[in-house]
Amino acid sequence: MPGSIQLYQTAIEIIDGDRGANYPKQQDFSGNGFCIFLNTGNVTKEGFDLAKCVFISKEQDQLLRKGKLNRNDLVLTTRGTVGNIGYYKKEIDYEHIRINSGMVIIRSDEQEYDSHFLYYVFKSSYIQEQLQLFSSGTAQPQLPITDLRRISIPIIPLTIQKHIASILSVYDELIEANNKRIKLLQETACELYKEWFIRMRFPGYKKKKFVKGIPNEWKHVPIGKVIDYTIGGGWGKEKGDNQFPVPGYVIRGTDIPSIRSGVVNHEVYRFHKASRVQSRVLKEGDIVFEAAGGSEGQALGRTCYISNEILEAYGDKVLCASFCKLIRTEAIPSLYLYYFLNYLYDTGMIETFQTQSTGISNYQFEPFLKFQEILLPDEELMNDFHKKTLPIQKQIALLGTQNTQLRQIRDRLLVRFLSGKLVING
Repeated sequence: MPGSIQLYQTAIEIIDGDRGANYPKQQDFSGNGFCIFLNTGNVTKEGFDLAKCVFISKEQDQLLRKGKLNRNDLVLTTRGTVGNIGYYKKEIDYEHIRINSGMVIIRSDEQEYDSHFLYYVFKSSYIQEQLQLFSSGTAQPQLPITDLRRISIPIIPLTIQKHIASILSVYDELIEANNKRIKLLQETACELYKEWFIRMRFPGYKKKKFVKGIPNEWKHVPIGKVIDYTIGGGWGKEKGDNQFPVPGYVIRGTDIPSIRSGVVNHEVYRFHKASRVQSRVLKEGDIVFEAAGGSEGQALGRTCYISNEILEAYGDKVLCASFCKLIRTEAIPSLYLYYFLNYLYDTGMIETFQTQSTGISNYQFEPFLKFQEILLPDEELMNDFHKKTLPIQKQIALLGTQNTQLRQIRDRLLVRFLSGKLVING
Protein backbone atom coordinates (compact mmCIF):
# COMPACT_ATOMS: atom_id res chain seq x y z
CA MET A 1 0.00 0.00 0.00
CA PRO A 2 1.37 3.46 -0.88
CA GLY A 3 1.92 5.88 1.97
CA SER A 4 -0.99 8.00 3.18
CA ILE A 5 -1.64 11.49 4.47
CA GLN A 6 -4.56 13.07 6.30
CA LEU A 7 -6.58 15.72 4.49
CA TYR A 8 -5.66 18.46 6.96
CA GLN A 9 -2.00 17.90 6.05
CA THR A 10 -2.63 18.64 2.37
CA ALA A 11 -3.51 21.77 0.42
CA ILE A 12 -6.99 20.34 -0.25
CA GLU A 13 -9.73 22.76 0.85
CA ILE A 14 -12.96 21.63 2.46
CA ILE A 15 -15.59 24.33 1.93
CA ASP A 16 -18.93 24.49 3.72
CA GLY A 17 -22.03 26.11 2.27
CA ASP A 18 -23.61 29.35 3.41
CA ARG A 19 -26.01 28.47 6.22
CA GLY A 20 -26.80 32.04 7.26
CA ALA A 21 -29.95 34.14 7.10
CA ASN A 22 -29.93 34.17 3.29
CA TYR A 23 -30.09 30.38 2.97
CA PRO A 24 -32.87 29.67 0.40
CA LYS A 25 -36.34 28.78 1.59
CA GLN A 26 -38.77 26.51 -0.21
CA GLN A 27 -40.44 29.45 -1.95
CA ASP A 28 -37.07 30.54 -3.40
CA PHE A 29 -36.75 27.39 -5.52
CA SER A 30 -38.03 27.02 -9.08
CA GLY A 31 -37.84 24.53 -11.91
CA ASN A 32 -35.49 26.76 -13.89
CA GLY A 33 -33.33 29.76 -13.17
CA PHE A 34 -29.82 31.07 -12.80
CA CYS A 35 -28.11 28.68 -10.37
CA ILE A 36 -28.68 25.03 -9.49
CA PHE A 37 -29.15 24.50 -5.77
CA LEU A 38 -28.16 20.88 -5.23
CA ASN A 39 -30.29 18.46 -3.24
CA THR A 40 -29.25 15.03 -2.05
CA GLY A 41 -30.85 13.38 -5.07
CA ASN A 42 -28.42 15.25 -7.33
CA VAL A 43 -25.32 13.70 -5.73
CA THR A 44 -25.19 9.91 -6.01
CA LYS A 45 -22.65 7.16 -5.46
CA GLU A 46 -21.84 7.48 -9.16
CA GLY A 47 -21.50 11.25 -9.43
CA PHE A 48 -23.96 14.00 -10.26
CA ASP A 49 -27.49 13.31 -11.46
CA LEU A 50 -28.83 16.64 -12.70
CA ALA A 51 -31.87 15.30 -14.53
CA LYS A 52 -34.19 16.90 -11.97
CA CYS A 53 -32.84 20.10 -10.41
CA VAL A 54 -34.13 23.11 -8.53
CA PHE A 55 -32.77 26.58 -9.18
CA ILE A 56 -32.40 29.89 -7.39
CA SER A 57 -32.36 33.31 -9.00
CA LYS A 58 -29.25 35.38 -9.74
CA GLU A 59 -30.26 37.78 -6.97
CA GLN A 60 -30.55 34.95 -4.44
CA ASP A 61 -27.23 33.50 -5.60
CA GLN A 62 -25.48 36.84 -5.05
CA LEU A 63 -26.77 37.00 -1.46
CA LEU A 64 -24.94 33.79 -0.58
CA ARG A 65 -21.24 33.85 0.25
CA LYS A 66 -19.80 30.34 0.47
CA GLY A 67 -20.74 27.12 -1.23
CA LYS A 68 -20.47 27.83 -4.96
CA LEU A 69 -18.65 25.34 -7.19
CA ASN A 70 -15.62 25.95 -9.37
CA ARG A 71 -14.77 23.59 -12.22
CA ASN A 72 -13.00 20.41 -11.00
CA ASP A 73 -14.50 20.72 -7.52
CA LEU A 74 -15.84 17.63 -5.79
CA VAL A 75 -19.09 17.63 -3.79
CA LEU A 76 -19.40 15.22 -0.85
CA THR A 77 -22.66 14.53 1.00
CA THR A 78 -22.13 14.78 4.76
CA ARG A 79 -25.62 14.48 6.26
CA GLY A 80 -28.30 11.83 5.85
CA THR A 81 -26.59 9.77 3.17
CA VAL A 82 -22.90 10.24 3.91
CA GLY A 83 -20.30 9.64 1.22
CA ASN A 84 -21.99 10.29 -2.11
CA ILE A 85 -19.62 12.17 -4.39
CA GLY A 86 -19.89 14.33 -7.50
CA TYR A 87 -17.20 15.70 -9.82
CA TYR A 88 -17.82 19.08 -11.47
CA LYS A 89 -16.01 18.30 -14.70
CA LYS A 90 -15.95 20.54 -17.76
CA GLU A 91 -18.51 18.40 -19.60
CA ILE A 92 -21.30 19.47 -17.22
CA ASP A 93 -23.30 22.15 -19.01
CA TYR A 94 -24.37 24.21 -15.99
CA GLU A 95 -22.11 27.15 -15.09
CA HIS A 96 -23.63 28.04 -11.71
CA ILE A 97 -24.08 25.36 -9.04
CA ARG A 98 -24.32 25.63 -5.23
CA ILE A 99 -24.33 23.02 -2.48
CA ASN A 100 -27.01 22.68 0.18
CA SER A 101 -26.43 22.39 3.92
CA GLY A 102 -25.88 18.62 3.81
CA MET A 103 -22.78 18.81 1.59
CA VAL A 104 -19.26 20.19 1.39
CA ILE A 105 -17.02 21.18 -1.50
CA ILE A 106 -13.62 19.48 -1.77
CA ARG A 107 -11.27 21.71 -3.76
CA SER A 108 -7.92 20.28 -4.76
CA ASP A 109 -4.61 21.99 -5.41
CA GLU A 110 -4.05 20.56 -8.91
CA GLN A 111 -0.29 20.65 -8.39
CA GLU A 112 -0.68 18.15 -5.55
CA TYR A 113 -3.77 16.08 -6.30
CA ASP A 114 -5.54 15.59 -9.61
CA SER A 115 -9.27 16.22 -9.04
CA HIS A 116 -10.36 13.41 -11.33
CA PHE A 117 -8.12 10.95 -9.47
CA LEU A 118 -9.38 12.28 -6.13
CA TYR A 119 -12.96 11.68 -7.29
CA TYR A 120 -12.16 7.98 -7.79
CA VAL A 121 -10.34 7.82 -4.46
CA PHE A 122 -13.39 9.18 -2.61
CA LYS A 123 -15.61 6.59 -4.31
CA SER A 124 -13.32 3.74 -3.20
CA SER A 125 -13.97 1.45 -0.26
CA TYR A 126 -10.69 2.76 1.17
CA ILE A 127 -12.28 6.18 1.74
CA GLN A 128 -15.92 5.13 2.12
CA GLU A 129 -15.08 2.93 5.10
CA GLN A 130 -13.34 5.87 6.78
CA LEU A 131 -16.30 8.17 6.09
CA GLN A 132 -18.67 5.72 7.78
CA LEU A 133 -16.25 5.29 10.69
CA PHE A 134 -16.11 9.03 11.35
CA SER A 135 -19.87 9.57 10.87
CA SER A 136 -22.09 9.99 13.91
CA GLY A 137 -25.82 9.65 14.52
CA THR A 138 -28.21 6.84 13.58
CA ALA A 139 -31.50 8.48 12.54
CA GLN A 140 -29.63 11.00 10.41
CA PRO A 141 -25.90 10.26 10.12
CA GLN A 142 -23.61 13.25 9.68
CA LEU A 143 -19.93 13.88 9.14
CA PRO A 144 -18.55 17.10 10.67
CA ILE A 145 -15.79 18.86 8.75
CA THR A 146 -13.43 18.49 11.72
CA ASP A 147 -13.71 14.71 11.39
CA LEU A 148 -13.58 14.78 7.59
CA ARG A 149 -10.17 16.47 7.81
CA ARG A 150 -8.86 13.36 9.56
CA ILE A 151 -9.55 11.13 6.56
CA SER A 152 -6.40 9.57 5.10
CA ILE A 153 -5.76 9.55 1.35
CA PRO A 154 -2.94 7.78 -0.54
CA ILE A 155 0.27 9.55 -1.50
CA ILE A 156 0.81 8.90 -5.21
CA PRO A 157 2.86 10.97 -7.70
CA LEU A 158 0.76 13.39 -9.74
CA THR A 159 1.67 11.82 -13.10
CA ILE A 160 0.57 8.40 -11.84
CA GLN A 161 -2.67 9.90 -10.49
CA LYS A 162 -3.50 11.25 -13.94
CA HIS A 163 -2.68 7.92 -15.58
CA ILE A 164 -4.92 6.00 -13.15
CA ALA A 165 -7.77 8.46 -13.72
CA SER A 166 -7.46 8.12 -17.51
CA ILE A 167 -7.67 4.31 -17.29
CA LEU A 168 -10.68 4.32 -14.98
CA SER A 169 -12.47 6.97 -17.03
CA VAL A 170 -12.72 4.51 -19.96
CA TYR A 171 -15.16 2.46 -17.89
CA ASP A 172 -17.10 5.60 -16.97
CA GLU A 173 -17.40 6.48 -20.64
CA LEU A 174 -18.95 3.07 -21.36
CA ILE A 175 -21.30 3.54 -18.42
CA GLU A 176 -22.23 7.00 -19.66
CA ALA A 177 -23.02 5.59 -23.12
CA ASN A 178 -25.37 3.08 -21.49
CA ASN A 179 -26.91 5.85 -19.38
CA LYS A 180 -27.71 7.81 -22.52
CA ARG A 181 -29.47 4.76 -23.95
CA ILE A 182 -31.36 4.31 -20.67
CA LYS A 183 -32.45 7.95 -20.69
CA LEU A 184 -33.64 7.64 -24.29
CA LEU A 185 -35.65 4.53 -23.40
CA GLN A 186 -37.21 6.28 -20.39
CA GLU A 187 -38.11 9.30 -22.48
CA THR A 188 -39.60 7.09 -25.19
CA ALA A 189 -41.94 5.39 -22.71
CA CYS A 190 -42.95 8.68 -21.07
CA GLU A 191 -43.56 10.27 -24.46
CA LEU A 192 -45.72 7.33 -25.52
CA TYR A 193 -47.83 7.78 -22.39
CA LYS A 194 -48.32 11.47 -23.11
CA GLU A 195 -49.02 10.89 -26.81
CA TRP A 196 -51.74 8.34 -26.12
CA PHE A 197 -53.30 9.51 -22.86
CA ILE A 198 -52.60 13.25 -22.59
CA ARG A 199 -52.60 14.43 -26.20
CA MET A 200 -55.15 11.70 -27.03
CA ARG A 201 -53.41 10.55 -30.22
CA PHE A 202 -53.71 6.85 -29.50
CA PRO A 203 -54.28 4.20 -32.20
CA GLY A 204 -57.77 4.65 -33.63
CA TYR A 205 -58.42 8.01 -31.94
CA LYS A 206 -60.01 9.44 -35.11
CA LYS A 207 -62.84 6.94 -34.84
CA LYS A 208 -63.67 7.88 -31.24
CA LYS A 209 -66.34 10.29 -30.06
CA PHE A 210 -64.88 12.77 -27.59
CA VAL A 211 -66.77 14.39 -24.72
CA LYS A 212 -64.99 17.11 -22.70
CA GLY A 213 -61.67 16.15 -24.26
CA ILE A 214 -61.76 12.38 -23.67
CA PRO A 215 -63.43 9.44 -25.45
CA ASN A 216 -66.97 9.08 -24.15
CA GLU A 217 -66.43 5.51 -22.86
CA TRP A 218 -63.35 6.46 -20.81
CA LYS A 219 -63.84 7.49 -17.19
CA HIS A 220 -62.12 9.08 -14.22
CA VAL A 221 -62.06 7.10 -10.96
CA PRO A 222 -60.26 7.60 -7.62
CA ILE A 223 -56.84 6.00 -7.89
CA GLY A 224 -57.59 3.89 -4.81
CA LYS A 225 -60.18 2.01 -6.88
CA VAL A 226 -57.48 0.52 -9.10
CA ILE A 227 -54.83 -0.14 -6.44
CA ASP A 228 -55.63 -3.58 -5.07
CA TYR A 229 -52.97 -3.70 -2.38
CA THR A 230 -50.78 -1.17 -0.63
CA ILE A 231 -48.75 -1.39 2.54
CA GLY A 232 -45.92 0.48 4.21
CA GLY A 233 -42.47 -1.03 4.07
CA GLY A 234 -40.19 -2.25 6.82
CA TRP A 235 -36.66 -1.78 8.08
CA GLY A 236 -36.00 -4.90 10.12
CA LYS A 237 -32.79 -5.34 12.10
CA GLU A 238 -29.12 -5.36 11.22
CA LYS A 239 -28.60 -8.78 12.80
CA GLY A 240 -30.97 -11.72 12.69
CA ASP A 241 -32.54 -13.40 15.73
CA ASN A 242 -35.56 -15.57 16.56
CA GLN A 243 -37.98 -12.71 15.99
CA PHE A 244 -36.24 -11.38 12.87
CA PRO A 245 -35.01 -14.52 11.09
CA VAL A 246 -35.61 -13.73 7.39
CA PRO A 247 -32.90 -11.89 5.44
CA GLY A 248 -33.73 -9.55 2.60
CA TYR A 249 -32.68 -6.40 0.77
CA VAL A 250 -34.37 -3.07 1.42
CA ILE A 251 -35.19 -0.38 -1.15
CA ARG A 252 -35.01 3.12 0.33
CA GLY A 253 -36.28 6.33 -1.23
CA THR A 254 -32.68 7.25 -2.06
CA ASP A 255 -32.37 4.00 -4.07
CA ILE A 256 -35.34 4.77 -6.34
CA PRO A 257 -33.46 6.81 -8.99
CA SER A 258 -30.84 4.09 -9.48
CA ILE A 259 -33.44 1.31 -9.68
CA ARG A 260 -35.28 3.33 -12.32
CA SER A 261 -32.02 3.10 -14.29
CA GLY A 262 -31.74 -0.64 -13.74
CA VAL A 263 -29.10 -0.53 -10.97
CA VAL A 264 -29.83 -2.25 -7.65
CA ASN A 265 -28.22 -1.53 -4.30
CA HIS A 266 -26.89 -4.54 -2.39
CA GLU A 267 -25.68 -2.52 0.59
CA VAL A 268 -28.90 -2.57 2.65
CA TYR A 269 -29.38 -6.22 3.62
CA ARG A 270 -31.28 -6.71 6.87
CA PHE A 271 -33.31 -9.25 8.83
CA HIS A 272 -37.10 -9.16 9.08
CA LYS A 273 -40.04 -10.81 10.82
CA ALA A 274 -41.45 -13.66 8.74
CA SER A 275 -44.94 -12.13 8.86
CA ARG A 276 -43.70 -8.79 7.56
CA VAL A 277 -41.81 -10.43 4.72
CA GLN A 278 -44.90 -12.41 3.73
CA SER A 279 -47.01 -9.26 3.46
CA ARG A 280 -44.34 -6.95 2.02
CA VAL A 281 -41.98 -8.93 -0.22
CA LEU A 282 -41.87 -7.35 -3.66
CA LYS A 283 -43.13 -9.16 -6.75
CA GLU A 284 -42.85 -8.51 -10.46
CA GLY A 285 -45.13 -5.63 -11.45
CA ASP A 286 -45.07 -3.95 -8.02
CA ILE A 287 -44.42 -0.24 -7.67
CA VAL A 288 -42.41 1.34 -4.83
CA PHE A 289 -43.65 4.81 -3.85
CA GLU A 290 -41.63 7.22 -1.66
CA ALA A 291 -44.04 8.44 1.01
CA ALA A 292 -41.87 10.24 3.58
CA GLY A 293 -38.46 11.81 4.02
CA GLY A 294 -37.41 13.62 0.85
CA SER A 295 -34.97 16.52 0.78
CA GLU A 296 -34.81 20.24 0.08
CA GLY A 297 -36.45 21.08 -3.22
CA GLN A 298 -37.32 17.46 -4.00
CA ALA A 299 -40.91 16.27 -3.90
CA LEU A 300 -42.07 12.98 -2.47
CA GLY A 301 -43.85 10.55 -4.76
CA ARG A 302 -40.84 9.17 -6.64
CA THR A 303 -41.55 5.67 -7.91
CA CYS A 304 -39.73 2.68 -9.34
CA TYR A 305 -41.11 -0.32 -11.19
CA ILE A 306 -40.15 -3.81 -10.05
CA SER A 307 -39.46 -5.96 -13.09
CA ASN A 308 -38.40 -9.59 -13.00
CA GLU A 309 -34.93 -8.46 -14.12
CA ILE A 310 -34.64 -6.17 -11.08
CA LEU A 311 -35.62 -9.02 -8.75
CA GLU A 312 -33.05 -11.31 -10.42
CA ALA A 313 -30.37 -8.64 -10.00
CA TYR A 314 -31.03 -8.59 -6.25
CA GLY A 315 -30.94 -12.38 -6.06
CA ASP A 316 -32.89 -12.57 -2.79
CA LYS A 317 -36.07 -11.28 -1.18
CA VAL A 318 -36.62 -7.53 -1.47
CA LEU A 319 -38.80 -5.18 0.58
CA CYS A 320 -39.26 -1.44 0.47
CA ALA A 321 -38.21 0.67 3.45
CA SER A 322 -40.59 2.03 6.07
CA PHE A 323 -40.64 5.49 4.43
CA CYS A 324 -42.01 3.91 1.23
CA LYS A 325 -45.21 2.19 0.14
CA LEU A 326 -45.66 -0.99 -1.84
CA ILE A 327 -48.33 -0.47 -4.52
CA ARG A 328 -49.84 -3.45 -6.34
CA THR A 329 -52.59 -3.53 -8.94
CA GLU A 330 -54.40 -6.32 -10.72
CA ALA A 331 -57.32 -4.14 -11.79
CA ILE A 332 -55.31 -2.43 -14.55
CA PRO A 333 -51.95 -3.11 -16.25
CA SER A 334 -49.22 -2.14 -13.79
CA LEU A 335 -47.17 -0.12 -16.29
CA TYR A 336 -50.16 2.07 -17.11
CA LEU A 337 -50.42 2.90 -13.40
CA TYR A 338 -46.65 3.38 -13.13
CA TYR A 339 -46.44 5.88 -15.97
CA PHE A 340 -49.51 7.72 -14.69
CA LEU A 341 -47.68 8.19 -11.36
CA ASN A 342 -44.60 9.31 -13.28
CA TYR A 343 -46.70 11.90 -15.12
CA LEU A 344 -48.08 13.23 -11.82
CA TYR A 345 -44.53 13.58 -10.49
CA ASP A 346 -43.09 15.19 -13.62
CA THR A 347 -45.88 17.78 -13.75
CA GLY A 348 -45.72 18.56 -10.01
CA MET A 349 -49.30 17.40 -9.42
CA ILE A 350 -48.05 14.69 -7.07
CA GLU A 351 -47.16 17.43 -4.55
CA THR A 352 -50.84 18.20 -3.86
CA PHE A 353 -50.89 15.69 -1.00
CA GLN A 354 -47.44 16.43 0.46
CA THR A 355 -47.08 18.05 3.89
CA GLN A 356 -44.11 19.28 5.90
CA SER A 357 -43.61 18.81 9.63
CA THR A 358 -40.55 19.06 11.89
CA GLY A 359 -38.22 19.15 8.92
CA ILE A 360 -39.51 15.90 7.39
CA SER A 361 -41.88 15.73 4.43
CA ASN A 362 -44.80 13.32 4.64
CA TYR A 363 -47.23 12.14 2.00
CA GLN A 364 -50.93 12.04 2.81
CA PHE A 365 -51.42 8.67 1.17
CA GLU A 366 -54.98 7.92 2.24
CA PRO A 367 -56.35 11.24 0.90
CA PHE A 368 -54.29 10.58 -2.25
CA LEU A 369 -56.04 7.22 -2.74
CA LYS A 370 -59.44 8.79 -2.12
CA PHE A 371 -59.24 12.07 -4.03
CA GLN A 372 -56.61 11.70 -6.76
CA GLU A 373 -58.36 10.63 -9.94
CA ILE A 374 -56.91 8.47 -12.69
CA LEU A 375 -58.22 8.31 -16.25
CA LEU A 376 -59.16 4.79 -17.32
CA PRO A 377 -59.09 4.16 -21.07
CA ASP A 378 -60.52 0.96 -22.53
CA GLU A 379 -58.80 -2.20 -21.33
CA GLU A 380 -57.41 -3.14 -24.74
CA LEU A 381 -55.56 0.16 -25.07
CA MET A 382 -54.08 -0.08 -21.56
CA ASN A 383 -52.93 -3.62 -22.29
CA ASP A 384 -51.39 -2.47 -25.57
CA PHE A 385 -49.49 0.28 -23.72
CA HIS A 386 -48.24 -2.25 -21.15
CA LYS A 387 -47.03 -4.59 -23.90
CA LYS A 388 -45.13 -1.79 -25.63
CA THR A 389 -43.45 -0.46 -22.47
CA LEU A 390 -42.60 -3.77 -20.78
CA PRO A 391 -39.69 -4.52 -23.18
CA ILE A 392 -38.43 -1.00 -22.46
CA GLN A 393 -38.35 -1.73 -18.72
CA LYS A 394 -36.53 -5.00 -19.38
CA GLN A 395 -33.96 -3.30 -21.63
CA ILE A 396 -33.34 -0.61 -19.00
CA ALA A 397 -32.74 -3.33 -16.39
CA LEU A 398 -30.30 -5.17 -18.68
CA LEU A 399 -28.34 -2.00 -19.41
CA GLY A 400 -28.30 -1.27 -15.68
CA THR A 401 -26.85 -4.71 -15.04
CA GLN A 402 -24.13 -4.03 -17.61
CA ASN A 403 -23.35 -0.79 -15.80
CA THR A 404 -23.09 -2.63 -12.49
CA GLN A 405 -20.58 -5.06 -14.01
CA LEU A 406 -18.53 -2.22 -15.51
CA ARG A 407 -18.44 -0.46 -12.15
CA GLN A 408 -17.32 -3.62 -10.41
CA ILE A 409 -14.41 -4.06 -12.84
CA ARG A 410 -13.48 -0.37 -12.50
CA ASP A 411 -13.64 -0.47 -8.71
CA ARG A 412 -11.54 -3.64 -8.50
CA LEU A 413 -8.92 -1.95 -10.66
CA LEU A 414 -8.96 1.08 -8.38
CA VAL A 415 -8.45 -1.07 -5.29
CA ARG A 416 -5.47 -2.75 -6.95
CA PHE A 417 -3.99 0.62 -7.92
CA LEU A 418 -4.42 2.02 -4.40
CA SER A 419 -3.07 -1.13 -2.72
CA GLY A 420 0.03 -1.13 -4.92
CA LYS A 421 -0.81 -4.58 -6.35
CA LEU A 422 -1.13 -3.00 -9.79
CA VAL A 423 1.71 -0.62 -10.53
CA ILE A 424 1.93 2.05 -13.21
CA ASN A 425 5.37 3.35 -14.01
CA GLY A 426 5.63 7.13 -14.32
